[in-house]
Amino acid sequence: MDLGLTDTLAVVTGASRGIGLAITRTLADEGAIVVAAARHAGADLAELAGTGRVHPVEVDLSTSTGAAELASAATKFGTAALLFNNVGGVTARLNGFADISDEAWVATMNLDLLATIRVTRALLPGMLDAGAGSIVTISSVNAKLPDPTVMDYSAAKAALTNFSKALSKQVGAQGVRVNTISPGPVATDLWLGAQGVARTIAATAGGDPADVARTVAERTVTGRFTRPQEVADLAVFLSSSRAENITGSDVVIDGGMITTL
Repeated sequence: MDLGLTDTLAVVTGASRGIGLAITRTLADEGAIVVAAARHAGADLAELAGTGRVHPVEVDLSTSTGAAELASAATKFGTAALLFNNVGGVTARLNGFADISDEAWVATMNLDLLATIRVTRALLPGMLDAGAGSIVTISSVNAKLPDPTVMDYSAAKAALTNFSKALSKQVGAQGVRVNTISPGPVATDLWLGAQGVARTIAATAGGDPADVARTVAERTVTGRFTRPQEVADLAVFLSSSRAENITGSDVVIDGGMITTL
C-alpha cells in the first residue's frame, strides 16, 4: 500500500529507541524526510542517518526551550507536515500515591504532557499556514486505566488524550488532523529494559522481571506484548492520506487488555 509520504517532512520525538525509532524507520522506508529528535541520538539513528532521509537532532524536550530548538532545526528541511509526539517515560512505584513527591509529579507532567504541548505549539503554525498536517501522539491505555503504581503517568496520559481531542476540534476545519494511539504494554525498554517497569516491580516486590512481564502479557487476549513496529505501522497509516477522514480518534492497540466498551 502506497501511503503517499514520499518527500513529506515529518518530525518524530523520542526517536532513538522503541516506538519512536520504529516510527522513524517506517517513515524513512515510505520515502519521508524525518527530523528525529532524541536526547541522545545513539547508534540506531546514526545508521538511519546514512540513508539521507533521517536527520537526528539531539535536544532535551523536558526543558522549556527544547521544543523551539527542535522546530528551528526542522525548518532547515522545510515545513513539517507530520508530527509524531512519542517522547515520554514512566516510573513504577508499588506504594502508589505516598511515593510520588511534588517534584515527581512536576517531572512526569513536564515530560509526558508539557513536552508534547510545547512541540505541538512550535510546529502547528506551519501546518495551519499550509492548510494541511497530521499530528499523531502516543498516549497510553493508562489514560483510561488508572493504576496506583503509575498514578502520575496515568494522570498525564489522560490529560494528553484530552488535549489532543480538544485540539482536533479546533484545527480540523483548517486541514490539520489530530489523533492519539493508546498502546497497552509494548516490548520496549520502558517495560522490559534495565530500568523498565518489569524490573522495577521485581526489585521492589521480589521475583524475576521475566515473570512480571509474563504475568502482564497474560492479561491480554493475545497473550503477548505489542511490538513497537505494530504501533509504528498504525501511527504512520494515521498520518497518511489513506486516513484523511480520521481525526479526534484514540486508537487502542493493547492485545485486548481493555475489556470495557
